[in-house]
Amino acid sequence: MIKVKLFDHEHEKDLEKDMNHFLERIEEKKLLDIKYNVAAVQEDEDEQIYCFSAMVIYRA
Repeated sequence: MIKVKLFDHEHEKDLEKDMNHFLERIEEKKLLDIKYNVAAVQEDEDEQIYCFSAMVIYRA
């Protein structure tokens, strides 16, 4: 069975930490793909919000 695990964080280091923790728990041969995305939204004139997200595709 193929599954996905979604991650979404405002800071890239939080995303990295979460993903590494998850990837430690699955066998490397079961990892199929990782999709990564960054989105930025201008909130105010001085503030920009970032969204770092990833999807891990793996075999269960």
